[in-house]
Amino acid sequence: MSSDGQSTSRRSKFLVVVDNTPECKSAIRFACRRAWHVGGGVTLLFVIEPPEFQHWMGVEQAMREEAREEAEELLQKLAEEIQNDTHLVPEFAIRDGYVKDELLSLIEEDPDIRILVLAASPDKAGPGPLIKSLVGEMSGTFAIPITVVPGNLSDKQLDAVT
Repeated sequence: MSSDGQSTSRRSKFLVVVDNTPECKSAIRFACRRAWHVGGGVTLLFVIEPPEFQHWMGVEQAMREEAREEAEELLQKLAEEIQNDTHLVPEFAIRDGYVKDELLSLIEEDPDIRILVLAASPDKAGPGPLIKSLVGEMSGTFAIPITVVPGNLSDKQLDAVT
C-alpha cells in the first residue's frame, strides 16, 4: 500500500497503436514480449478516423460500422496471435477520432498505461507522422516514455532485444 492508502500493485501496460502498416506488427511483438517478460499487460488501440469528406449521413454511418467491424476482426486476430505467443490477453480500445487525440486521451484515462510502443517505418520518407509528432513536437511534455522500434527488425531480432 502507498502512503495514501491505495494499492501500488497495479499492472503496468504497454500501449500499441494498431494500424494497417507493416511495421505495426513489430511494435506489437516488441510490446507483448516486453510485457510478458516483466509481468505487464498490453493495450491495443485502433482509431477509426473520420472520412476525408462528408457523405450523406446514411453512407457515412455504414462506413463507420464497416470500419468498426474490420477493427474488431483485426484485433481479435491479433489477440489470438498474442495469446499463442505469450499467453497474454490484450485489452482493446476502438475509438472514433484522430489517432493523436485518441492516443493522448486514452493515456490520460488509464493510469496503468506506462509505455507507448511505436514502430518506425523503414521508408526513406521518414518514421511516420505519429512518431514525428510525438517524438519531435511533444517529446519533452509527453506523459509517458515512448519506445520506438525499427519497423524492419525480424522476429528473432525483436525477441533478442526484449
